[in-house]
Amino acid sequence: MSMCNTLLSRILKLNRSFSHKNVKNTSLIQTSNFSTRELLKEAYCRTKLKCRSKKLPQDVNPRGVFACNELDLSEVKVYGFDYDYTLAHYKPSLEHLLYNLGRDMLLDKYKYPSEISKLEYKPDFAVRGLHYDIEKGLLLKLDSFLQIQFGAVYRGLTPVAPEEVLKIYRNRIIPIAYVEGDTRVHKANRSKMVHLADLFSVPEMGLMCNVAEYFIRNQIDYHPEILFLDVKNSVQSCHPIMHKIVAKNVEEYIRPNSDLKKYFQLLQECDKKLFLVTNSPYHFVNAGMEMLVGSDWREFFDVVIVNANKPKFFTEVSRPIRVFDKNANTHIWEKVTSLEKGIIYYEGTVKQLQDLTGWSGHQVLYFGDHPYSDLADVTLEHGWRTGAIINELTHEINTLNTQTFKENANWLQMLTQLIEDHQEYKEPEALAVIGEWMAERDYLRNSTKSVFNPQFGSVFRTYHNPTYFSRRLFRFADIYTSNIRNLLNYSLTHTFYPRRGVMPHEYGSYFV
Repeated sequence: MSMCNTLLSRILKLNRSFSHKNVKNTSLIQTSNFSTRELLKEAYCRTKLKCRSKKLPQDVNPRGVFACNELDLSEVKVYGFDYDYTLAHYKPSLEHLLYNLGRDMLLDKYKYPSEISKLEYKPDFAVRGLHYDIEKGLLLKLDSFLQIQFGAVYRGLTPVAPEEVLKIYRNRIIPIAYVEGDTRVHKANRSKMVHLADLFSVPEMGLMCNVAEYFIRNQIDYHPEILFLDVKNSVQSCHPIMHKIVAKNVEEYIRPNSDLKKYFQLLQECDKKLFLVTNSPYHFVNAGMEMLVGSDWREFFDVVIVNANKPKFFTEVSRPIRVFDKNANTHIWEKVTSLEKGIIYYEGTVKQLQDLTGWSGHQVLYFGDHPYSDLADVTLEHGWRTGAIINELTHEINTLNTQTFKENANWLQMLTQLIEDHQEYKEPEALAVIGEWMAERDYLRNSTKSVFNPQFGSVFRTYHNPTYFSRRLFRFADIYTSNIRNLLNYSLTHTFYPRRGVMPHEYGSYFV
């Protein structure tokens, strides 16, 4: 800052001199006495000093509940929950378990090279919300405009340069039909990309990238789509094995949460109805819930549905709901005409759940971790209110709260504005200065990205835009938080108000 202080002092001194001589047009005299480079440096220094004089934003509460849409809890009569990563939060050991089981399946069933057994899971490589291009074998990050974030595209474990990315896709923006499939034609025309929308997909993608990197480094030809299908089928076919292992060792894989029972008790005492709808099998859910809540956990729930097969549970209308015999570990063939507390149900549809209970519309608040299979259909088709449980929020908010991040983010905003305001200068010396600013901006953007994840950055934003994952989350979730227990900090009559969103044309402040 000494250079800035010296330059500013010199200019201010000259300005005072001009003012004593009653010079009217000081800008012309300044221009004649200072080079364009010095004037740009002066603007930079002024902006830097202004940034340093601003107070840093207050810390965000990592246990807060954040509103995308106004939600009045006094209107909610029924609370529904998913299980995995909603009520049960898993330790990193579960990711390692799924990875290892999938890797073993690749070796045993698909006869992949034995050296793959030495490939260890890299827990900090991938994040949720990425896209995997099945045809091209690339793992990449898209923003809410379907733009590729350069610097966040990987083949295997190796970053792909922006020039190669543009050569592959011919554009920075990917067509929506390529990402989501063309909804105007037959359903068979599926998208070319898979969105990693839940946390179970992270170890699966870790295995995919590890194996791809092995093939590339050893110059082994492979078809990306075949590798994708083999890894996907291997990991998913291991879920029943994973369920049995976790059910026998819940303390090793599930994080304790003593406040969960307190929340259920609060809801029950206030005459709220509770239900559980999960894709997981009963024995797996029961073992986890007994650890989290106690052996009496079923007494809190008016309806429990396992093996729901979401999202079909929310989209199909004719699949019958069945009674599950937990002692015989099978379902009963009789028709279900009512839903009773204490009985475990199997499959079914949301239509039957609503018809048999009378629960519908805005009186229902459903919590899940998956923006599509948990939240999208219930809000779009059935008018339920929705809450997303996003485990990554704790890490993201703790990172946002660091002083270094706040300082870098503020300066990045102001530096970007400085570049925008002076981009019309065309003189070589001006372009050189602005080039220095651009280089500093790139450094800041990469710094604020890498603190979340070295490869892909934040789950919620690219360099400046919200991610594709954020767009879907904000569209389908009325509220979101890191853990169900955070709701204990709010009364059951609390109204969550979203912050007034600032549109680009509304304010000019750097800090909005």
